[in-house]
Amino acid sequence: QVQLVESGGGLVQAGGSLRLSCAASGRTASSYTMGWFRQAPGKEREFVAAITWSGVNTYYANYADSVKGRFTISRDNAKNTVYLQMNSLKPEDTAVYYCAARFGPVGVRVNEYGNWGQGTQVTVSS
Repeated sequence: QVQLVESGGGLVQAGGSLRLSCAASGRTASSYTMGWFRQAPGKEREFVAAITWSGVNTYYANYADSVKGRFTISRDNAKNTVYLQMNSLKPEDTAVYYCAARFGPVGVRVNEYGNWGQGTQVTVSS
């Protein structure tokens, strides 16, 4: 098991940037594939990005309002921390952002991750 704590959310104007952090604790925290998901009010939780334990491979959501090109996922295993750098934010990015971990290959589905943080609110004003 790994414990996850997100931070870095807040209120930002459209076009602005935020960097979310996810601190992981646990003896094998650096061995986990890490993902970021988000959930807007009244919507299902959706995949945003994921990164393998080595940090070599990253994956981004490919839906209509894609985050690829605006968001960057990274990790620092020495600090057991995963980051989500979010640039050019849009009002539709407003959501609670969750960090998740799984011991295995990258997954893009909520049910593929067994460890979750409590979430951090991101609000983008127009």
